[in-house]
Amino acid sequence: MLHELVRDSARRAPEATAVVAGDRTLTYGELDAEADRLAGTLAAAGVRRGDRVPIWLDKSARAVVAMQAVLRLGAAYVPIDPLSPADRAVALIRDCAPAAVVTTEPRRLTLAGHDVAVPCLTGDEPPARPAGPPSDPGGSPGDLAYILYTSGSTGVPKGVCLSHRNALAFVDWAAAELRAGPGDRFANHAPFHFDLSVLDLYVAFRAGASVHLVPQETAYAPRLLVEFLTGRRITVWYSVPSALILMARDGGLLDVHPPDLRVLLFAGEPYPVAHLRRLREHLPGVRFLNLYGPTETNVCTFYEVDSLPADRTVPVPIGRACSGDRVWAVREDGRVAGPGEEGELVVDGPTVMLGYWGRPPQDGPYATGDRVVLGDDGDYRFLGRRDAQVKVRGHRVEIGEIESVLQSHPAISDAVVVLTGSGIDARLVAYLVPADERRPDLLEIKRHCAAALPRYMIVDTVNYVDALPRTPNGKVHRRRLAAGTW
Repeated sequence: MLHELVRDSARRAPEATAVVAGDRTLTYGELDAEADRLAGTLAAAGVRRGDRVPIWLDKSARAVVAMQAVLRLGAAYVPIDPLSPADRAVALIRDCAPAAVVTTEPRRLTLAGHDVAVPCLTGDEPPARPAGPPSDPGGSPGDLAYILYTSGSTGVPKGVCLSHRNALAFVDWAAAELRAGPGDRFANHAPFHFDLSVLDLYVAFRAGASVHLVPQETAYAPRLLVEFLTGRRITVWYSVPSALILMARDGGLLDVHPPDLRVLLFAGEPYPVAHLRRLREHLPGVRFLNLYGPTETNVCTFYEVDSLPADRTVPVPIGRACSGDRVWAVREDGRVAGPGEEGELVVDGPTVMLGYWGRPPQDGPYATGDRVVLGDDGDYRFLGRRDAQVKVRGHRVEIGEIESVLQSHPAISDAVVVLTGSGIDARLVAYLVPADERRPDLLEIKRHCAAALPRYMIVDTVNYVDALPRTPNGKVHRRRLAAGTW
């Protein structure tokens, strides 16, 4: 079980550093004890095995403690994006039917203002008595451990339900592949509601290593990230390629040689090969691993990047199966794709999610929606999506969710959003059909989006059109919009 990783490390080395967040450091002994105390308080508030507990906190040591506390009761935690609009956060908290919420006093007042009647722990309440470890709630590895909400194609976010077994299959594989040990220092760049954070936290805890939380306000401040990497003597770095490109281009990463860095992992979006080649050549002694997998499957394939020939122009493969999973591609005719044939990647194995919250359980293998081709070398190569889902700085974005918000503006009759560029240059461009003579400017549209969407889903550019171009079957011609040929 996930919470046992901290307990085991606390027994082996209670004085070893577990979490470093800003100017606060927790040893494994301290993390273990604080998690037990908070678990007791949550239990006194009525939290039981199988319950959901949203964690609406900034990235902090307290948030890590809260995750551990919830798990110790056999409950599941639900990390809420601290930078998302309040209405969106409240909607997600309502959706998961929580038994309690771990948050701050201002956010408790926000919930009360939205008539969310649920116990809120803000850190001001006294510890439950008697103090001490909570009683074992029982349970099994198949129990729900956490829910990660992702963008939904219908305009409503979907809660991906992941069990202890789902997470541990990936964590155990990654710990072995990285040869993680107590001396490692993991950087946690991703926010806790983003699935990349699972490796940062739990592989570190599995190894008895330390995890260093990158402050959320500096997540895309390139010079500060490079200073963090070198100053904290990070040995394992994991982030989306966009962050690494910024660090290399604007943060001076290509001017330094981090002496302790031994593994660099990236995931979430293709890494433009020219940028990857420069960093690969600059850090010859560092292992580079490309990890792949939607939130619904954790990480299910990987590829180790060695040299990159000068004439290579396409991104590196997503590789082959890992974490105990099986992967294959299915052609349009339903047959398994062979080498050189395009198909949709399908995943089966221990990392595949339990299902979406509030919907029927996942039954059998998971079809990712990603188009791939199998190379003669046994590695899969990513070709693109089958639907309107895109990636912005590694975040999964369903275009339909943005369009739904835009269409709710009283001055907008219809809206379509397309992605232009890729990687660090990706931009969300909105094409809007006005409802009348008024045409809201970009600032007004951004403010409207910001009231309902996280920052990475706010459109960058607005274009007004009298009508949207259509295909012969009446669908919006997105390719013509993206190419500017309508």
